[in-house]
Amino acid sequence: MRLPSWLSQHLAALRALLLLTVALGIAYPLMLVGVGLLPGLDDRAEGSLISRDGTVVGSALIGQHFTDADGDPLPRYFQSRPSAGGDGYDPLTTGASNLGPESVVDTPDAPSLLTRICARSLAVGALEGVDGSRPYCTADGVGAVLSVHRENGLTGDVTRAVSVNQACPAQPFINTFEGTTVECANPGEDHSGGVITPVRGTAPEMPAVPADAVTASGSGLDPHISVAYAELQAPRIARERGIAPADVAALIEEHTDGRALGFMGEPGVDVLALNLALDA
Repeated sequence: MRLPSWLSQHLAALRALLLLTVALGIAYPLMLVGVGLLPGLDDRAEGSLISRDGTVVGSALIGQHFTDADGDPLPRYFQSRPSAGGDGYDPLTTGASNLGPESVVDTPDAPSLLTRICARSLAVGALEGVDGSRPYCTADGVGAVLSVHRENGLTGDVTRAVSVNQACPAQPFINTFEGTTVECANPGEDHSGGVITPVRGTAPEMPAVPADAVTASGSGLDPHISVAYAELQAPRIARERGIAPADVAALIEEHTDGRALGFMGEPGVDVLALNLALDA
């Protein structure tokens, strides 16, 4: 007896589903587990964990924060870059913030990417004793952004200018813009009618605080920092631990990984390995 064509098609689809389920849902994962148990690969498959005195202190693949219970940096340790993974370096919520160059205006729910960068730069500058100012940032650590209203919408004389990231009664970062007094932002006010205008300010072209000190990696898990960020922290480490700056510099060089394949990316400093070497 010949089956109807619609039934034959459904049975063929069912067989394909069962075959692919067995092959890709069972056999393939088991094969990968077996490969991960091979000598030389088993450590990486289990997370490349690092132990000290029998206690797991971290992973060679995942960064971590070196902060106290209040989230403040521990001055005796090199600090990692920011992380957008959950509360920080959470492998279960790995990923970027999805905020880009156009995220310059704060909202009631969250600060903009620009304000986050400005605040982080000020904090790092204060910790390391350097100038934490950056272009397009105010002195109080928010994005230096105006909502500029003009007579003809996009053209004409300025009729109103509002510092959108400085809520009243804050003093705006500049007094006037094109002859018009700059106002602080009234909470809840809609500024979409104006032209959003970032103001560069007088910060140096090359900030003292490196970019990786104020931005998270794409994965949010990167265990490395730039050599420049490590060198910025070196004087603090030497001072807090009472050791020679040359010894700190030597440890930084010892724990610096070169470019991938010799030419991709930039050298990076393994923060966990460097801090463990300091403790040793």
